[in-house]
Amino acid sequence: MKKTLIWIGSVIGVGALLALILGILEKPSNTRIVNVSGECLTSAPKDRTAVTLRVTTLDKNAAKSMKMASNQMAEITNYLKTLDVKMQTTEFNSYEKTEWNHVTQKSENLGFETRIAIEISANNTDIIESVLNKFAGQPNIYTENLRMFSSSETLKPIMEKCLGIAVEDARVRANALLSTDNHKAGKLLSVSYDNVSYQERPFANYRLMAAKAESMDTGAYAGGGLVSKDTEITVTVSATFEIK
Repeated sequence: MKKTLIWIGSVIGVGALLALILGILEKPSNTRIVNVSGECLTSAPKDRTAVTLRVTTLDKNAAKSMKMASNQMAEITNYLKTLDVKMQTTEFNSYEKTEWNHVTQKSENLGFETRIAIEISANNTDIIESVLNKFAGQPNIYTENLRMFSSSETLKPIMEKCLGIAVEDARVRANALLSTDNHKAGKLLSVSYDNVSYQERPFANYRLMAAKAESMDTGAYAGGGLVSKDTEITVTVSATFEIK
């Protein structure tokens, strides 16, 4: 009987302790907080250059059109294999091409058009320029999306550093908001990404032509060099601070 009473007393004691703990946890926190956003604007150098080479052929015979395009693209890739470049096929498409005849007021079949495109990138601008010069003026070859960009290896440490700056910017903003009430931001309670973005503007698209270049405000190719602005990076965070 005594043991039973001791066991019951122990259970009651544990229950009372749990009730006390739960009561403490359920009590509303008196910690005051402030939620603010922070921002970091920076840039990264563009360390890689890329261009898309596209072969487009047209013939009344579908098989011949595909063979023409495939053979010409094979010549291009065989040359590119001798260079320090990365290649990726971005398009392989063959379809019946039609055109509206305004005289006869009906659609006319022009034949079968085949399009094969590959993206080429290199960390040396001179390599891409040599590719452009190599195929300049050749029939059926076009370029698309000529651009310089920042590689992921370059972007990662810069964006990570920018994240820390954005958090510090949030603290500065919090202190500015609280200064009128003689308070300041204390412990950082939470932080989350709102937005991480970067902007890269491509060069003008143009057909490969000898002694011809089309330019934009971001850069141009004129057989003497590619020019481009750095990649613009924006990091925005939401942060919660304890008010001191």
